[in-house]
Amino acid sequence: MTLAGRHALVTGGGRGIGRAVAAALTGAGAAVTVVGRTEAVLSEAVSSGDAGGYFVADVTDDRALRGGIERAVAARGAVDILVANAGGAESAPFAKADPELFRRMFELNVMGAVHATRAVLGGMIARGFGRIVAIGSTASLKGYAYVSAYCAAKHAVVGLVRALAIETATTGVTVNAVCPGYTDTELVRASVERIVAKTGRSREDTLAEMLNPNPLGRMVKPQEVAAAVLFLCSPEAAAVTGTTLAVAGGEV
Repeated sequence: MTLAGRHALVTGGGRGIGRAVAAALTGAGAAVTVVGRTEAVLSEAVSSGDAGGYFVADVTDDRALRGGIERAVAARGAVDILVANAGGAESAPFAKADPELFRRMFELNVMGAVHATRAVLGGMIARGFGRIVAIGSTASLKGYAYVSAYCAAKHAVVGLVRALAIETATTGVTVNAVCPGYTDTELVRASVERIVAKTGRSREDTLAEMLNPNPLGRMVKPQEVAAAVLFLCSPEAAAVTGTTLAVAGGEV
């Protein structure tokens, strides 16, 4: 499998799953641009060799994101691969989840993917090749208590993928989602720490409860998610579109 000559854009590419995806795409020969909100983190990803370039932008800011993509295209060529990874979660019981929480989750997890896709899809269709992979979650496929806004947004990501895949099926562009379970990232570790601080339970007990529904009995590795993304970005995956690939140890 080779992606030599392809330009890949990874949103939220400085940490966690996004960083692992960037490294995998780079290893396959792609020229990778990572996007995020923290320049030091992005710069470190480039200096370590996991990516070839970066720009700072908030994916919820359509104008800033589009401007950064235009600069990246000028520097490295048209975007052939988009991995819409940027996202985040906030938790609250539904009774305390106000409309602003739902809006924040939708703007970050859904509109961030929409903005990035709108910026690159036209060129992909014109050239007859493109790979779009949205990073969903098991929360795209099932419900979890106390994260109703996040679940609603992540379900919407899968709906977007399925609809867009039908629209682009004959264009050479594929659109898919990868839906990991709890993955060993800073985001999940921070969630564990918040639960520990709030409940007084041990980290071990907290993590065991989180992983209880997972037959695999451990967190997913970022590199395992990246391997799934890499396949969907490959030329060999040309007939795979509109699918959701769960990397979740049998949880869903």
